[in-house]
Amino acid sequence: MKKKQSNSSAETTIGAVPPGEYMCAAQLEFFRLRLEDERRQLLENAQGTLVHMQGIVSESDSNDRASMEEEFTLEFRVRDRERKLLRKIAEALSRIENGTYGWCEETGEPIGIPRLLARPVATMCIEAQERHERHERTNGS
Repeated sequence: MKKKQSNSSAETTIGAVPPGEYMCAAQLEFFRLRLEDERRQLLENAQGTLVHMQGIVSESDSNDRASMEEEFTLEFRVRDRERKLLRKIAEALSRIENGTYGWCEETGEPIGIPRLLARPVATMCIEAQERHERHERTNGS
């Protein structure tokens, strides 16, 4: 039976791969598992919200109702962000399958292991992302 590596030792292992072997099979598998785990956690959160909302009985007091509606509004905002992240996770998993994961969609350069560890759904290297953000701020788009 294969023992599961701890996150920190797994991160060290994938970061220690020689540069010429960037996005080797071990690195792709590491990120695939990390993305699938994050997807599972997000789906569990969504299910928990649904169960929580179904379990709430209609409050008769208007203050209680207003408080409950505010709580639901905040919860829906969080779930909407998570829904968008789920889409990005699906896209990242697709890039793993088609061999483009870890490579900047703008420059074709490696995104880099440290950036992918921090943001596994990243599609651009840090320099390209910074240019993109400056462009958005300048043009307001």
